[in-house]
This record gives sequence, C-alpha cells and structure tokens, in this order.
Amino acid sequence: MDLARTEVAPRKSRKESATRMGLMALPVAFFAVFFAYPVTAIVARGLKTDGAWRFGRIGEVLAQSDIRHVLWFTTWQALASTALTLLIALPGAYVFARFDFRGKQVLRAVVTVPFVLPTVVVGTAFLALVGRGGLLDQLWGVRLDTTVWAILLAHVFFNYAVVVRTVGGLWSQLDPRQEEAARMLGASRFAAWRKVTLPALSPAVAAAALMVFLFTFTSFGVVQILGGPTFSTLEVEIYRQTSEIFDLATAAVLTIVQFVAVGAILAVHAWTVRRRETALRLVAPEVTVRRPRGAGQWALLGGVLASILVLLVLPLGVLVQRSLDAPGGYGFAYYKALTSSDSGIFLVAPIAAIGNSLEYALAATAIAVVIGGLAAAALTRRTGRLVRGFDALLMLPLGVSAVTVGFGFLIALDEPPLDLRSSWILVPLAQALVGVPFVVRTMLPVLRAVDGRLREAAAVLGASPWRVWREVDLPMVRRALLIAAGFAFAVSLGEFGATVFIARPDNPTLPVAVARLLGRAGDLNYGQAMALSTILMVVCAVALLLLERIRTDRTGGF
Repeated sequence: MDLARTEVAPRKSRKESATRMGLMALPVAFFAVFFAYPVTAIVARGLKTDGAWRFGRIGEVLAQSDIRHVLWFTTWQALASTALTLLIALPGAYVFARFDFRGKQVLRAVVTVPFVLPTVVVGTAFLALVGRGGLLDQLWGVRLDTTVWAILLAHVFFNYAVVVRTVGGLWSQLDPRQEEAARMLGASRFAAWRKVTLPALSPAVAAAALMVFLFTFTSFGVVQILGGPTFSTLEVEIYRQTSEIFDLATAAVLTIVQFVAVGAILAVHAWTVRRRETALRLVAPEVTVRRPRGAGQWALLGGVLASILVLLVLPLGVLVQRSLDAPGGYGFAYYKALTSSDSGIFLVAPIAAIGNSLEYALAATAIAVVIGGLAAAALTRRTGRLVRGFDALLMLPLGVSAVTVGFGFLIALDEPPLDLRSSWILVPLAQALVGVPFVVRTMLPVLRAVDGRLREAAAVLGASPWRVWREVDLPMVRRALLIAAGFAFAVSLGEFGATVFIARPDNPTLPVAVARLLGRAGDLNYGQAMALSTILMVVCAVALLLLERIRTDRTGGF
C-alpha cells in the first residue's frame, strides 16, 4: 500500500505540473508577443547603433541635469502622494470595514469610480476645480493648477479606493475580540490598536502603499494635464522624448530606469501579499461589522463622508457643471456640438469616440478574461518560484510605461505575420494588457478558496481537467468572473498611455478624444472635452454600481 501511494504521488504531481504548464502557455505567449517583444524592440531601437549596443548612453542620459530633475520629481511626488493618500484614506478603510450604514454599497461604488476613470479625465476634473476659471478661482480667486498640490490631490482622488479596498478588506476580517481583550487588560484604546491591530494590518497597509506608489510613480495623464511644462514624471518625459523630440535613445534609457524601479516595487509587493495571506487567522466580515455607536464613532463616520464628498464627489460634480456651462447659459450645447465634425480635430464627429471606445473595451475585456482566467487557474497553487515569477510577469503592465508599449506596437508589429498597424485589434490588445492583472487579482483569491478535494474527487471519477474546471470551479467563481470582466471593461475603457499612439484619427477612443480637445484652444473644445469626460465618468459609474450589486465579500480582493 505504501509503495502504491509512493508511485501515485509523483504521477499526480507530474499531472498537476503538466496541467499548470498548459494553462500558462497562452498567457505566456500573449505577454511575450504583445508586451515583452514591443518593449524590447523600442529599447533596442534607442540603444542600438549600426547593430551594436550603446550601453554608455545610459550614463550620458542620467548625467543630464534635466533628466535628474525628472527622476527626483517622479520619486518625491510619488512618496508624497502615497503618504497623503494613506493619511486621508485609512479612516475611510476603517469605516467601510467596521461600520454598517445606509447607502454603504452605493458609497463603495462611488469611492471606486475615480480609480477606473482615465487619468486624463481625472486631470480634467481637477483642472475644472482648481484651474483658471475653475470653481476655486471663481469663488475665492485660488488657483492650484500650476502647483504640485493639484497633482498630489488628484493622486489622492485616484488612489483612495486602493487603500480602502486593500486595507479595509483585511480590516473587516480581523477579529475585534483581540483588541477588546487588550483593553480589558488595561491598555488604552490607542495602545490596543497600536499593539494588536496595527501589526496585523501592516502587510495590507504596506501592500496598499506600494500599489499607490507604483501608480503615482508611473503617473501620466494627471501630470501631463496639471503639471504643464514645469512638472514631468518619467512617463510624461518618455512621451515627450518619443513623440515631440523623437529622441528614442533617451526614451529607451528612461524606460529601462522605470522598468527596474517597477520590478523592485512589484517584488516587495509580492512579498507583502504573501505575508498578508499566511500570517493571520481571519473571521467572516459579518462578525465584525456593526452600526456606529457613540458620539465618537458617528463623528468619525461624518468626517469620512465629508472627506469623500470634498475630495471625490466635488471634482466629479464640477466636471458635470462645466460640461453644462455653455456661453448661452446652462444647457446641452457642448453635448450637441459632439455630433459635429467641423472642428478639424478628428476625421469623424467626437461623439463617434463613444461607440469606438465601447467596441474596443468589449473586445479587450474578452481577451483579458480569457488570458487572465487561464493565468489565475495556473496560479491557484501558491508554491514554487515558477508560479511566483509568472505572477510578477502578469503585474508588469501596470507599471511599465504604457507609452513605450504603445509606441513599441508601432515599431515592432509592422511585418508579417504580425503586421497589425492598420488593424483595429491593436487597440484592444493594448487595453487587454492593462485589464489582465485586474482579472487575475479578482479571480485568484476565489479560486484559491475552492476546496481542492472537490477537484481531486472529480478527477478520480474520471473528469478531464477541462471538465473539472467547468463542473467544479466555474460554478463557484462565476460571480467573481463577472466582476473581473467588469473591472477589465472599465480600465480598458479608460486606457490612454498606449492608445494615444495607436488609435487612428478616424477611430479615436474617449480618452484620446478628451486629450486632443484639451490640447486645442477655445471654449468650445474645452466644453466638448468636459462633456466627453462626463459621459465616460457616467459609463464607469454605472459599471461599478452594477458590480457592487453582484459583489459578495468573498469575490476577490479588489
């Protein structure tokens, strides 16, 4: 009997490894062709001369004072944005984790809307709030669009949901009785929180801080709109060197620098996630959530609601207000102007961007769900360097320059059998690269929660791996799959960094149309940009509200 078990175990292990490799094959091929190849091609184009690599160019570029200033600003604004976001969002994470109140589900969707909005729309919203002629300028004569404060506040607006969902998701499952026991032993409320709850939360706080730092370190649309010629991040500088100065060597060096920095951030993030998954015994969220009690808790809830209203809702409200504030009085004049193609900015009417974006986003969602679903299934088993390396690969598109990817598409995918420059599929492919990590992060926790014995029982009864997935996993993860598809759709709809290079003038997407309208002088162009931004915001908000209706506390981490 022992000999039989010894023979079965290696056979089972080999079968599992073969199944995992089969699941990984398509995602690896997808990332190799549509991510690694374009990025490598654009870097090689910049650093190769007459067939020889010029690595000395790296030192030459980094020695330039203006490039060092860009590196310094990129780093310190990311650190400042991360600290400010944690300071403002952690009370919100506590409120969503511990309190039950009317409208909580809707408010959770409202908090998440800024995260899935295109960075161009976020920049536009804050431009309408703090820029020339904005709300603060009209009321008090205050303008922040030429200062770094506008960028920092916009980053808080964009990343508030990252902290609330990452930290709040764990906080809602921490057993409050541990802190209560410390209080009974004589510890003050703050001491109990500092010595019991904070250490338990530290992996989630670290993971959220790293993700916020990653998103702000690679910030593009927000800084491009609000920073003007004074402030530039690495991503903005890569875009400027590529599309305006045509200095591919400098752009390639900056891409390498950003890639190394992002790789280090993701490595530390993966370590914090593993700590969060293994260090704690958690309870069901229903055990920890209750109605606020006492004046202090009601005051905390009121303060969080006020901060959400001012920092998140107000910029979106101003965006809507500016889209309706036409020269002849409030109305839909700017929306009606979207049906005209007389502006000369596009070959079609700006309103066509809505249909284009929806079609592209649907195609990108289908690709992201297939690739991300296979990847999540392959990652279900947590152990092994191969699995951890594959997981890190899937996260790279969130941090590597989207500008480099988009321009790399034009450089690399220009010869048969991959001559796709004139094909419509190029845009969905670029958008799917950003959507895949969200599919994986949403589905993976649910897949790992499925009892492995159910899969083993189905396999013993003769079910193929595909049938095991269809009969065991799919019924349990169907809800998570819908949520993953919704997030992929929302982020695909707002992708801008890569799409700005590859969207054709006769088929612009909504973010590209907004950016081009903002780049042209005139109240009409500005008003149309606000109108398109409002439409995009509404579409994202509706998608998020639908997701919250089907979400359960077990459907993924984000």
